[in-house]
Amino acid sequence: MHRPIVGIIGNQHLINDQYPAHAGGAMNSEAVAVVADCMPLLIPADPRFVSIPELLEACDGFLLTGGRANVHPEEYGEASTEAHGSYDRARDAIVLPLVRACVERGQPVFGICRGFQEVNVAMGGTLYPEIRDLPGRMNHRMPPDGTLEEKFALRHKVTLTEGGVFHRLWGATEVMTNTLHGQGIKQPGKRVVIEGQAPDGTPEAIHVEGAKGFTLSVQWHPEWDAANDPVSRPLFQAFGAAVRDWAAMGTERTRQSA
Repeated sequence: MHRPIVGIIGNQHLINDQYPAHAGGAMNSEAVAVVADCMPLLIPADPRFVSIPELLEACDGFLLTGGRANVHPEEYGEASTEAHGSYDRARDAIVLPLVRACVERGQPVFGICRGFQEVNVAMGGTLYPEIRDLPGRMNHRMPPDGTLEEKFALRHKVTLTEGGVFHRLWGATEVMTNTLHGQGIKQPGKRVVIEGQAPDGTPEAIHVEGAKGFTLSVQWHPEWDAANDPVSRPLFQAFGAAVRDWAAMGTERTRQSA
Protein backbone atom coordinates (compact mmCIF):
# COMPACT_ATOMS: atom_id res chain seq x y z
CA MET A 1 0.00 0.00 0.00
CA HIS A 2 1.42 3.37 -1.02
CA ARG A 3 1.93 6.17 1.45
CA PRO A 4 -0.56 9.04 1.39
CA ILE A 5 0.68 12.17 -0.37
CA VAL A 6 1.46 15.45 1.36
CA GLY A 7 1.74 18.43 -0.95
CA ILE A 8 4.56 20.67 0.29
CA ILE A 9 4.02 24.25 -0.79
CA GLY A 10 7.18 25.53 -2.46
CA ASN A 11 8.65 29.02 -2.74
CA GLN A 12 9.94 31.10 -5.63
CA HIS A 13 13.73 30.95 -5.67
CA LEU A 14 16.64 32.08 -7.83
CA ILE A 15 19.52 29.64 -8.23
CA ASN A 16 22.78 31.57 -8.47
CA ASP A 17 20.66 34.74 -8.30
CA GLN A 18 19.41 34.27 -11.86
CA TYR A 19 17.82 30.88 -12.59
CA PRO A 20 14.13 30.80 -11.53
CA ALA A 21 13.12 27.73 -9.53
CA HIS A 22 10.45 26.41 -7.20
CA ALA A 23 12.19 25.32 -4.02
CA GLY A 24 11.43 23.54 -0.78
CA GLY A 25 13.69 22.90 2.19
CA ALA A 26 14.93 19.32 2.44
CA MET A 27 14.05 19.31 6.14
CA ASN A 28 10.36 19.70 5.21
CA SER A 29 10.49 16.63 2.99
CA GLU A 30 12.39 14.68 5.63
CA ALA A 31 9.86 15.53 8.34
CA VAL A 32 6.96 14.47 6.12
CA ALA A 33 8.62 11.25 4.95
CA VAL A 34 10.32 10.11 8.15
CA VAL A 35 8.10 11.43 10.95
CA ALA A 36 4.66 11.82 9.35
CA ASP A 37 5.28 8.66 7.27
CA CYS A 38 3.80 10.20 4.12
CA MET A 39 5.17 10.80 0.63
CA PRO A 40 6.35 14.40 0.17
CA LEU A 41 5.43 16.08 -3.11
CA LEU A 42 6.78 19.58 -3.79
CA ILE A 43 4.09 21.88 -5.20
CA PRO A 44 4.96 24.81 -7.50
CA ALA A 45 2.71 27.39 -5.84
CA ASP A 46 1.70 29.31 -8.95
CA PRO A 47 -1.79 29.47 -10.48
CA ARG A 48 -0.24 29.30 -13.96
CA PHE A 49 0.77 25.70 -13.30
CA VAL A 50 -1.66 24.22 -10.77
CA SER A 51 -5.26 24.72 -9.70
CA ILE A 52 -7.00 24.26 -6.37
CA PRO A 53 -9.25 21.39 -7.58
CA GLU A 54 -6.23 19.56 -9.01
CA LEU A 55 -4.27 19.90 -5.78
CA LEU A 56 -7.17 18.75 -3.62
CA GLU A 57 -7.55 15.67 -5.81
CA ALA A 58 -3.85 14.86 -6.12
CA CYS A 59 -2.84 15.27 -2.46
CA ASP A 60 -4.18 13.91 0.82
CA GLY A 61 -2.86 16.78 2.95
CA PHE A 62 -0.78 19.93 2.69
CA LEU A 63 2.24 21.36 4.49
CA LEU A 64 2.44 25.15 4.25
CA THR A 65 6.12 25.91 4.69
CA GLY A 66 7.99 28.96 5.85
CA GLY A 67 9.46 31.37 3.31
CA ARG A 68 11.29 34.67 2.97
CA ALA A 69 8.40 36.37 1.17
CA ASN A 70 5.46 37.58 3.24
CA VAL A 71 1.74 37.46 2.52
CA HIS A 72 0.89 40.64 0.62
CA PRO A 73 -0.96 43.09 2.93
CA GLU A 74 -3.59 43.69 0.25
CA GLU A 75 -4.81 40.19 1.11
CA TYR A 76 -5.91 41.51 4.51
CA GLY A 77 -6.94 45.01 3.57
CA GLU A 78 -3.80 47.00 4.32
CA ALA A 79 -1.33 49.00 2.23
CA SER A 80 2.13 47.56 1.64
CA THR A 81 5.12 49.24 3.28
CA GLU A 82 8.85 48.61 3.22
CA ALA A 83 8.50 46.87 6.59
CA HIS A 84 6.32 44.21 5.00
CA GLY A 85 9.32 42.97 2.99
CA SER A 86 9.20 40.96 -0.23
CA TYR A 87 6.14 39.13 -1.54
CA ASP A 88 5.11 36.06 -3.50
CA ARG A 89 1.74 36.89 -5.03
CA ALA A 90 1.63 33.59 -6.92
CA ARG A 91 1.86 31.66 -3.65
CA ASP A 92 -0.80 33.92 -2.10
CA ALA A 93 -3.09 33.12 -5.04
CA ILE A 94 -2.75 29.37 -4.48
CA VAL A 95 -2.42 28.95 -0.72
CA LEU A 96 -5.11 31.27 0.63
CA PRO A 97 -8.00 29.64 -1.28
CA LEU A 98 -6.41 26.22 -0.70
CA VAL A 99 -6.56 26.76 3.07
CA ARG A 100 -10.22 27.71 2.90
CA ALA A 101 -11.00 24.67 0.75
CA CYS A 102 -9.18 22.33 3.14
CA VAL A 103 -11.01 23.77 6.14
CA GLU A 104 -14.34 23.31 4.37
CA ARG A 105 -13.58 19.75 3.22
CA GLY A 106 -11.83 18.58 6.37
CA GLN A 107 -8.63 17.89 4.42
CA PRO A 108 -5.52 18.15 6.64
CA VAL A 109 -3.45 21.32 6.41
CA PHE A 110 -0.44 22.12 8.60
CA GLY A 111 0.99 25.66 8.63
CA ILE A 112 4.56 26.54 9.60
CA CYS A 113 5.83 30.13 10.00
CA ARG A 114 4.58 31.83 6.80
CA GLY A 115 2.08 28.97 6.58
CA PHE A 116 0.84 29.89 10.07
CA GLN A 117 0.30 33.45 8.87
CA GLU A 118 -1.37 32.24 5.67
CA VAL A 119 -3.95 30.27 7.66
CA ASN A 120 -4.80 33.37 9.67
CA VAL A 121 -5.09 35.60 6.59
CA ALA A 122 -7.10 32.96 4.69
CA MET A 123 -9.63 33.00 7.53
CA GLY A 124 -9.92 36.80 7.44
CA GLY A 125 -7.21 37.77 9.93
CA THR A 126 -4.52 40.46 9.75
CA LEU A 127 -0.77 40.65 10.43
CA TYR A 128 1.72 43.05 11.96
CA PRO A 129 4.51 43.83 9.46
CA GLU A 130 7.29 43.70 12.08
CA ILE A 131 6.80 42.24 15.55
CA ARG A 132 10.06 43.60 16.97
CA ASP A 133 8.91 47.19 16.34
CA LEU A 134 5.97 46.82 18.72
CA PRO A 135 6.40 48.07 22.32
CA GLY A 136 7.41 45.27 24.68
CA ARG A 137 7.90 42.65 21.97
CA MET A 138 10.97 40.47 21.42
CA ASN A 139 13.02 40.15 18.24
CA HIS A 140 11.72 36.89 16.77
CA ARG A 141 13.83 37.02 13.62
CA MET A 142 16.47 34.46 12.59
CA PRO A 143 20.00 35.43 13.65
CA PRO A 144 21.95 36.70 10.61
CA ASP A 145 25.07 34.68 11.46
CA GLY A 146 25.94 31.24 12.74
CA THR A 147 25.52 27.62 11.69
CA LEU A 148 22.14 26.08 10.91
CA GLU A 149 22.21 24.50 14.36
CA GLU A 150 22.66 27.93 15.91
CA LYS A 151 20.01 29.57 13.69
CA PHE A 152 17.41 26.89 14.49
CA ALA A 153 18.28 26.58 18.19
CA LEU A 154 15.50 26.71 20.78
CA ARG A 155 14.85 30.32 21.82
CA HIS A 156 11.86 30.75 24.02
CA LYS A 157 8.94 28.96 25.59
CA VAL A 158 5.39 28.98 24.31
CA THR A 159 2.61 28.89 26.90
CA LEU A 160 -0.40 26.80 25.84
CA THR A 161 -4.07 26.99 26.73
CA GLU A 162 -4.83 24.39 29.38
CA GLY A 163 -7.10 21.67 28.00
CA GLY A 164 -6.64 22.83 24.40
CA VAL A 165 -5.62 20.73 21.41
CA PHE A 166 -1.91 21.56 21.77
CA HIS A 167 -1.94 20.84 25.51
CA ARG A 168 -3.55 17.47 24.79
CA LEU A 169 -1.02 16.76 22.04
CA TRP A 170 2.04 17.34 24.25
CA GLY A 171 0.64 16.79 27.73
CA ALA A 172 2.22 20.09 28.79
CA THR A 173 1.23 23.75 29.06
CA GLU A 174 4.71 25.01 28.14
CA VAL A 175 7.07 23.98 25.34
CA MET A 176 10.39 25.33 24.07
CA THR A 177 10.48 26.45 20.42
CA ASN A 178 12.81 27.78 17.74
CA THR A 179 10.71 30.76 16.70
CA LEU A 180 12.05 32.57 13.60
CA HIS A 181 9.81 35.21 12.04
CA GLY A 182 9.36 38.92 11.46
CA GLN A 183 5.60 39.23 11.01
CA GLY A 184 2.91 37.95 13.35
CA ILE A 185 -0.81 37.85 13.98
CA LYS A 186 -2.46 41.21 14.60
CA GLN A 187 -6.12 40.22 14.50
CA PRO A 188 -7.05 36.53 14.46
CA GLY A 189 -9.23 35.42 11.58
CA LYS A 190 -12.75 34.10 11.94
CA ARG A 191 -12.70 30.79 13.84
CA VAL A 192 -8.91 31.07 14.39
CA VAL A 193 -8.20 30.09 17.99
CA ILE A 194 -4.90 31.20 19.53
CA GLU A 195 -3.71 28.48 21.91
CA GLY A 196 -0.02 29.31 22.27
CA GLN A 197 1.80 32.54 23.05
CA ALA A 198 5.41 33.65 23.41
CA PRO A 199 6.48 35.38 26.65
CA ASP A 200 5.84 38.76 24.97
CA GLY A 201 2.28 37.79 24.01
CA THR A 202 2.97 37.04 20.35
CA PRO A 203 0.64 34.28 19.07
CA GLU A 204 2.59 31.11 18.24
CA ALA A 205 0.08 28.25 17.96
CA ILE A 206 -3.40 28.26 16.38
CA HIS A 207 -6.11 26.03 15.00
CA VAL A 208 -9.41 26.63 13.20
CA GLU A 209 -12.38 26.13 15.48
CA GLY A 210 -14.98 23.69 14.20
CA ALA A 211 -12.86 22.46 11.28
CA LYS A 212 -13.56 18.86 10.33
CA GLY A 213 -9.88 18.05 9.82
CA PHE A 214 -6.35 18.85 11.04
CA THR A 215 -5.69 22.62 11.03
CA LEU A 216 -2.93 23.01 13.61
CA SER A 217 -0.38 25.69 12.72
CA VAL A 218 2.68 27.05 14.54
CA GLN A 219 4.82 30.16 14.17
CA TRP A 220 8.08 28.32 14.80
CA HIS A 221 9.97 25.67 12.75
CA PRO A 222 9.15 22.10 13.85
CA GLU A 223 10.56 20.72 10.59
CA TRP A 224 14.06 21.24 12.02
CA ASP A 225 15.25 17.96 13.61
CA ALA A 226 11.64 16.77 13.63
CA ALA A 227 12.51 13.13 14.27
CA ASN A 228 14.33 13.91 17.52
CA ASP A 229 12.71 17.03 18.95
CA PRO A 230 10.06 16.16 21.58
CA VAL A 231 7.83 19.04 20.46
CA SER A 232 8.22 18.63 16.70
CA ARG A 233 7.81 14.86 16.51
CA PRO A 234 4.26 14.67 17.98
CA LEU A 235 3.14 17.48 15.68
CA PHE A 236 4.25 15.69 12.53
CA GLN A 237 3.02 12.34 13.81
CA ALA A 238 -0.44 13.81 14.46
CA PHE A 239 -0.43 15.44 11.03
CA GLY A 240 0.58 12.15 9.40
CA ALA A 241 -2.19 10.27 11.21
CA ALA A 242 -4.74 12.83 10.00
CA VAL A 243 -3.47 12.54 6.42
CA ARG A 244 -3.73 8.74 6.54
CA ASP A 245 -7.27 9.00 7.86
CA TRP A 246 -8.19 11.30 4.97
CA ALA A 247 -6.58 8.97 2.43
CA ALA A 248 -8.43 5.99 3.93
CA MET A 249 -11.75 7.82 3.62
CA GLY A 250 -10.98 8.49 -0.04
CA THR A 251 -10.23 4.82 -0.62
CA GLU A 252 -13.51 3.87 1.06
CA ARG A 253 -15.45 6.37 -1.06
CA THR A 254 -13.88 4.88 -4.21
CA ARG A 255 -14.87 1.37 -3.17
CA GLN A 256 -18.44 2.41 -2.46
CA SER A 257 -18.79 4.09 -5.87
CA ALA A 258 -17.25 1.16 -7.77
